Amino acid sequence: MIHRHETFNGTYPFAARFTAAPGFNMHYVDEGEGPVVLCLHGEPTWGYLFRHLTAQLSTNHRVIVPDHMGFGKSETPADRTYWLQDHIDNLEKLVLDLDLHDITLVMHDFGGPMGMGLAARHPDRIARVLSINGPVAFGQPTLGAALEANTAESPWFNWIIRAAQEGRLEGVLNESHYNILSTLKLNGFERNELITPTWLKAYAAPFATPADCRGVLGWAAGFAAGSHQFENPDAIAKEKISHLPALCIWGTADQTLHGKYFIPLFRSLFPDGQVYELPQAGHYSPEDAPDAIGWLLSRFLGLNPAGKPAQHIIPVI
Repeated sequence: MIHRHETFNGTYPFAARFTAAPGFNMHYVDEGEGPVVLCLHGEPTWGYLFRHLTAQLSTNHRVIVPDHMGFGKSETPADRTYWLQDHIDNLEKLVLDLDLHDITLVMHDFGGPMGMGLAARHPDRIARVLSINGPVAFGQPTLGAALEANTAESPWFNWIIRAAQEGRLEGVLNESHYNILSTLKLNGFERNELITPTWLKAYAAPFATPADCRGVLGWAAGFAAGSHQFENPDAIAKEKISHLPALCIWGTADQTLHGKYFIPLFRSLFPDGQVYELPQAGHYSPEDAPDAIGWLLSRFLGLNPAGKPAQHIIPVI
């Protein structure tokens, strides 16, 4: 766990806040005022991934960025499991504790199924949906086939399955402090010029010891064991969520979550949603293309005020 006051040479200058509602100290950033934008990270990142968006959007919005259990500045309890459903439970408790409404979900990587799990449980609290290389898993009939086809092509998921079968998964991921850069590169990180000692320290810091690696290990082990459970939305939730303003941004150099499988899932749920593909960005597109993503999100939020019907956006790129 990272010290609460750590800013990584001023690159993450946001005040640390905590809630004990999920049964552990869960860290979150809460910056700005206005409609709520809830940014959900994935594996093996933390709120640092959204530092540019937090600064860009907090001028007109209330930006909340939690660190999931076992990541970032949140605690890594030893007596908990780290499956998808556990993270959805934790997120739900955070949202209820802060009593958030009219939420704009911004979801990356496993933040996608996590955020959509929250949407299934509390559709009336969600106002807009934004996917950034994050699957919008919401009970689509083609979800299973998409996941299976993507796994067959993804070096990351192939390695997880093989390493778990051979008994190597825990040994490798318990050293995530040391091998964090190779993990990021394997998944699809394109901008090598960003790799400074400060940047590397920020992404490695949550995993200083094997005991700190339960989050990064738990997500991978849960995938290998089939332990993650997607939330099943009911008909009311599907109807409510499918009519919300929605935007999908996908870095096409993603080596882990291939757009050809997950963009159709987005389109099937949000037929009026907009899709933008960024050809020079990879899986960690908020690092590879922060300015483009910030501009697209700001424009989308401006054209689709919370609580208003979706506008038809004219594609610009």
